[in-house]
Amino acid sequence: MSDLVVGVIDVQRGKEKGYETMVKEGLCDELDELRMVYEGLPDFLEQVSDNENASLPFSFGCRIPPLIVYVHQIGYLMCFFDEKISDALLAGLPDYEFAFSEEGEERRFYYHTQKTRELDNLLGDIYHKILDMERAIIRDLVCRVLQFIPQLTKAVNFAAELDCILSLATVAHQNNYVRPILTEDSILEIHNGRHALQEMTVDTFIPNDTKIRDAGRINIITGPNYSGKSIYIKQVALIVFLAHIGSFVPADSAIVGLTDRIFCAMGSKSMTTEQSTFMIDLHQVGTMLRHATSRSLCLLDEFGKGTLTEDGIGLLGGTISHFANYGSPPKVLLSTHLTEIFTENYLPQCEHIKCYAMSVLNPDGQTSNEDITFLYRLVPGQALLSFGLHCAQLAGVPNEVVQRAGIVLEDMHSKKPTRRVTSEKLTATDKQYQDAVTKLMAFDTQKGDLNSFFQELFPVDL
Repeated sequence: MSDLVVGVIDVQRGKEKGYETMVKEGLCDELDELRMVYEGLPDFLEQVSDNENASLPFSFGCRIPPLIVYVHQIGYLMCFFDEKISDALLAGLPDYEFAFSEEGEERRFYYHTQKTRELDNLLGDIYHKILDMERAIIRDLVCRVLQFIPQLTKAVNFAAELDCILSLATVAHQNNYVRPILTEDSILEIHNGRHALQEMTVDTFIPNDTKIRDAGRINIITGPNYSGKSIYIKQVALIVFLAHIGSFVPADSAIVGLTDRIFCAMGSKSMTTEQSTFMIDLHQVGTMLRHATSRSLCLLDEFGKGTLTEDGIGLLGGTISHFANYGSPPKVLLSTHLTEIFTENYLPQCEHIKCYAMSVLNPDGQTSNEDITFLYRLVPGQALLSFGLHCAQLAGVPNEVVQRAGIVLEDMHSKKPTRRVTSEKLTATDKQYQDAVTKLMAFDTQKGDLNSFFQELFPVDL
């Protein structure tokens, strides 16, 4: 099949010749002859035009002399530039018949003549003759290839599978992946697991362990923004997926229990005009709760953040309680900032629930300390602070915005009225209003002129 196709088609020919042609030379003598005539047509028509112009009984004072041109699907025409033949001159040319005109940067007027009619009869629409012959040859080639569809499909599928296997092997070798152990037990043990893509984009990637057995199947992960919660739960899902398609995995070791489905509620990118982001999350979690089994892996990233805090806490707590009520829950990895579920005892006392946090080095224990260092290490426990102001600084939010946010946050924690924003402009306005009140209180309404008072108080530039 390869020899047959290569023997008929030359994919570079069209680029080299500058027109639509792809059948190899030497395959069809008639086609080669037509293409030779077509490619030599400009020089030939220029020579014929010179002979025709020499035989005209008059001459034109045009910048460009008349020229015989070939127009696809129309044929051969004598083209006059800028100036149309007058009716008086046209009467002396009985073989000339006006065809049409064309407007543009230069006006063109086309005529049928005795010579153009001869060329129509001799050569015809040569370009489309070439196309018709090439298409007939290609159709014959396609018919021959279609006879071997089963064999070609088998070969293509084999090549695709081989390419996939080689790609997985190359990546595994280049990035120190290990062979996972697949087991029928519903467990998941990963030592120093890594994110297959994230580790390629950073200078240093901090690996983390995962251990899910009969107890502790519901893992609640807290920690600041930027601390690596989402990356962690995604890397676990990728390791499970890679193990199931026969690939080595990015870890020092991995024991992966057979998994029937991986459910994700990770902030869907498939945004639609019909549904909000929160509604999409609800649909994903609803599907997860209805269909997850003890062999499923469920990922929830910040579920409940798209609505009021109270509603989000309720939905998140109800979801965790639903999983906890399973006889044998699915393996659940859940990240959240709704730490009220811990402080208000919204979670059931259950051996299946374990809490982890992404550790942070915060020397002074402050909520917005600039010396905060993210360690990206998963440790047992709960993180009750998000360090959102520090994250805002890292993201390049203007300092005045971060400083104002710190003031509001401090007043909220101390349960004080939020301090007013201060600036030179606001201070000047306050001073103006205070002076106006002072003058108004001192104004004698019985003796003073009210109009003069207000003009002095609020002068108007006319």
